[in-house]
Amino acid sequence: MNAMTAVSAIADNVCVLRSPLLRASGLTKRYGDQDALADVSFSFGAREIIGLIGPNGAGKTTLLEAVAGLVPIDAGDVLWRGEKLAASRRRELMFYLPDGLRPWDDQYVSHLIGFFADVHGRVGAQVVGVIRAVGLEPVLGKRVSALSKGFARRLMLALALLTPQPVLLMDEPFDGFDLRQTREIMEVLRQVAADGRTLVLAIHQLADAERIADRLLLLVDGKLRGSGSLAELRAAVGNPAANLEEIFLALT
Repeated sequence: MNAMTAVSAIADNVCVLRSPLLRASGLTKRYGDQDALADVSFSFGAREIIGLIGPNGAGKTTLLEAVAGLVPIDAGDVLWRGEKLAASRRRELMFYLPDGLRPWDDQYVSHLIGFFADVHGRVGAQVVGVIRAVGLEPVLGKRVSALSKGFARRLMLALALLTPQPVLLMDEPFDGFDLRQTREIMEVLRQVAADGRTLVLAIHQLADAERIADRLLLLVDGKLRGSGSLAELRAAVGNPAANLEEIFLALT
């Protein structure tokens, strides 16, 4: 490869890295005369952790469901690498983990993990790694119905991590965890992103969002009031030392 070809190849790679993996454009969802989402647009790239924040009823869950193709939208598009992505194809590229989900109550944890591993072609070492990462060893022999809220959440996180989709959409992934456990799970999710997956996390606690997210989306009443890195949001409110709580108050 000559120098000119090498430079061209590097430039092409840089363009790929900078181009959005997914872009949502003008997403709008109405329930009667109320806008659950109002012309929401954003994009994200590979290996990013996006924090979706906002008060209760802001539209965070609706936005995740709209992006995942689980609820029909009234206007807007979702594009994957610049091409329109039909709702019917989104499960090929995205896995959505809702808040408070605890299905298969009568199943044993170990059986459920084994089933997901088989479905997605995960080998033994990968499965063991996920189990250890989320701390499920103590409850492998229990039924799902017997799990505490925290362990039920760990189980659902483990199942999400066993899926192959490059994008994970998670609603309140830290719900049910104390401070130490939340930090442990954050480290797991950071490693998942470093290994190549993109995470979009709806997070109620602003301190958690500030610690984990590379970029943030602030929703209020279905409208996007701010987006960007913490530094960019600080610049937007004119306070270079503001924490996320102060930024939230300034933008809402």
